[in-house]
Amino acid sequence: MLPPTIDQQITFVYCQNLEVCCAFYEGVLGLRLAIDQGDCRIFHVTGEAFIGLCRCGSEHNVSQDGVTFTIVTPDVDGWHDYLKDHDTEILGPPSESRTFQIYRFFARDPEGHLLEFQRFLSDDWPSVGSS
Repeated sequence: MLPPTIDQQITFVYCQNLEVCCAFYEGVLGLRLAIDQGDCRIFHVTGEAFIGLCRCGSEHNVSQDGVTFTIVTPDVDGWHDYLKDHDTEILGPPSESRTFQIYRFFARDPEGHLLEFQRFLSDDWPSVGSS
């Protein structure tokens, strides 16, 4: 028996200051708002992938541990320069990871969530449009 189909993917993170976080993802990263649910806003990342930013309520804690929001891009250096120009916290210059065969750098959003901008150096990763 095969598992049921999956149509889309959303990663949710919780924010103390939803307005500041949304301004960063929409205004700086250039993501398009898919739906505004008041205390939660979901942004279209690419294809059928989304990130949801939710106001932290009493049942949720803001935690930056264990979650990395990775954006795959052919222009890692361009993103590094762009985010630096937009006063984003950058955790170091782009570098190559021979272990994972990627070129990447890390940054933090206004709430401290870890962002990674990376390009695969291996042909093993499926290109855009392949399944």
